[in-house]
Amino acid sequence: MPAYSTMDQYVEAICYKAAVGQTQWYPPLMLSAESIAQRAIGADRIQEAIALLGRLSHDDYSEYLSKYYQEGASRFGSDWRYADIVTVLLALAEQLQPKSYLEIGVRRGRSVCTVASKAPACDFYMFDMWVSNYAGMENPGPDLVTQELDKFGHSGKRVFTDGNSHATLKPFFKANANLAFDIITVDGDHTYDGAVEDLCEVLPRLKVGGAIVFDDVCHPKHRYLQDVWNQLIENDPRFTAWTCADIGYGVGFALRKW
Repeated sequence: MPAYSTMDQYVEAICYKAAVGQTQWYPPLMLSAESIAQRAIGADRIQEAIALLGRLSHDDYSEYLSKYYQEGASRFGSDWRYADIVTVLLALAEQLQPKSYLEIGVRRGRSVCTVASKAPACDFYMFDMWVSNYAGMENPGPDLVTQELDKFGHSGKRVFTDGNSHATLKPFFKANANLAFDIITVDGDHTYDGAVEDLCEVLPRLKVGGAIVFDDVCHPKHRYLQDVWNQLIENDPRFTAWTCADIGYGVGFALRKW
C-alpha cells in the first residue's frame, strides 16, 4: 500500500480552507469526481479532443482515435457519452488549473499536450523509457514532445527523466522531498506488479484536491488493471473516484480528499 503521510499542500481551485483560527469542519475538497466526469463526457469535449489531435503530429493510433471520435459524434451526436484519457485530462486541467503535473508513460506527448492546452504555465515532470517501435509505431522521444508542447505555448518547466520508473521515481522523490502534484497520470508499466508499484510511489505526492489518472482500466490485454485501480483507489475513502470501463480501453481518475 502507498506510504501516505500528512499532505499540507492542496489544489486551491477546488478546495476550501478555513481562515486561520477558524475550524476546518470538512475535508478541503469541494467537488466530487462525478462532477468533473460530467465535464469529460459531453459532446463539446469530444470536439475539443478532435481539435487537439489535429494539432499534434500523427501516428497510426492518433489517426484511429481521431476517426473514432468523429464517427461517434456523427452517429450519436450529443447523446454520446464517451471518456478516455484525453477527455478526462481536458476536464481536469480546465477545472484544477494545475501548477504541477507528473506523468509516467509519455510516449509522443499527447497527454502532456492535453494538459498544456488548458494550463500552459504548468510545470511538467515526465518519466519514460522511450522504447523504440512502441506498439509497432515510432517513438522519437523528448525532442518530439518538446516540439509538440511548443505548439500549445507551454511556458512551464519541462523535466524529462529517462529510464524505468521503478528505478527513477525513488531517487527523483528523494531529491525533491517537498514536491507535490496537482495531477498525476500513470500510464507506464502495464503489468500488475508494475502498475501497483508506480501508483504506490506517486500517490503520497498527490496534493489534497489533486487528481490521479490511470489509463487502460478495461484494456482487453490488461483486465487486471481495473483490479489494481479498485484496490488502491476505488476502495480507499481517501479518494472520490470515477471510472469509465465500458468502451474503448477505459480510464479512471480520482480526487484526493485528505
